[in-house]
Amino acid sequence: MKTTLFTFLMAFALFFQTEAQNDNLKSGIGIKGGYNLAAVSFDGDSETGQRHGFHAGIYAESYIAEVASVQIEALYSQQGFEIKDDSGTFTQKLDYINLPISLKIYPVQHFFVEAGPQIGIAVSHKEEFDGNGFFNITSEEEPENFDWGFNFGGGFKTDSGVTLGARYHLGMGSVYEESNPKNRVWQFYIGFGF
Repeated sequence: MKTTLFTFLMAFALFFQTEAQNDNLKSGIGIKGGYNLAAVSFDGDSETGQRHGFHAGIYAESYIAEVASVQIEALYSQQGFEIKDDSGTFTQKLDYINLPISLKIYPVQHFFVEAGPQIGIAVSHKEEFDGNGFFNITSEEEPENFDWGFNFGGGFKTDSGVTLGARYHLGMGSVYEESNPKNRVWQFYIGFGF
């Protein structure tokens, strides 16, 4: 995991240097953050209720053509899921450091679509059960440390570098060994480029 994180940070530094040499294509770095609606899908058949959370981090965008760029990010992301029934509410809190890489295409000025892979490293986890006031339990079970999947999204970017966008994460790695649950996350974000 340390090697993966180091490699990502080195790539981020290279993007920063590329930005300094590529001003004519408006490459740059920035910060971003927003709202998460996270769930998991069990065996591809059913999806849980959503956990509300947030994500925040940094990005570097480097243009490879007049209408295309590559963006790499390092994000803290609150994920997990929620299940409600007559006995109470079960909440799985899973927090990740996610490292997405996206190819962004600008089909018209200011508007973009994006897609690309993402890896994630689990940094914290907690399970809570609220038994409608009778039984409240907090426990921890070990999720898989590594997650991966693909992102798809789109948005709007102003000339001043402000970005508004939405992205869907389709997790491919199992959150736990049992029942093969996979992350599903909607992200709505705002970014500020420098």
